[in-house]
Amino acid sequence: MDIKLTEAEKIKILNSDDIYGIMQKILLREDKIDQNREHFWVIGLENNNRILFIELISLGTINKTLAEPMEVFSLALQKRAVKIILCHNHPSGELKPSEGDKNITDRLIQVGIIVDTPVSDHLIITPKSYLSFKNIGLLEELEKSTKYVPQYVLEERIKKDAAKIAEQKKAIEVAKQLKRKGVDNETIAFSTGLPVQEIEKLRVKKL
Repeated sequence: MDIKLTEAEKIKILNSDDIYGIMQKILLREDKIDQNREHFWVIGLENNNRILFIELISLGTINKTLAEPMEVFSLALQKRAVKIILCHNHPSGELKPSEGDKNITDRLIQVGIIVDTPVSDHLIITPKSYLSFKNIGLLEELEKSTKYVPQYVLEERIKKDAAKIAEQKKAIEVAKQLKRKGVDNETIAFSTGLPVQEIEKLRVKKL
């Protein structure tokens, strides 16, 4: 269900406080009907971080709600959101993320990478406060997870990492050769793409 927003509510998001300010109002409004159930919303953002849409994805139980990737990303892709923010409430008032919360976020992060619509935060909210996965470092931790990454994606990542390492080694060998010939560090940096600081640390015997 697409949440109707006024023009005043379609604000430019600068931080998690901005999102909570909007979502707190929506939670209080919807709680009049389903006070003891978890709600799961998706917030789509434009390139300038302005809110494009807010959609209620699912209504769960008192301590659980489902968020299938197809439901989460369908409207985001239709409306061409450049990124999304996840948000759900805890009727208990507890803000600590459950293992289920982490798993859902982990899975959606990986899907977002594949469809090029990244998850930029996940908020757990109550009428009085909120917790941001990004603010506590949990989002960054989950971005590194491979639990829900398809095997072919992992293989592609490994290939890319291996290629980068090979290029780095090649650049270092070229830098060493140039340094042996007495070429200055700035020229070597320009030729190899390596930082001057890294070149300065290379120890070689001049020819």
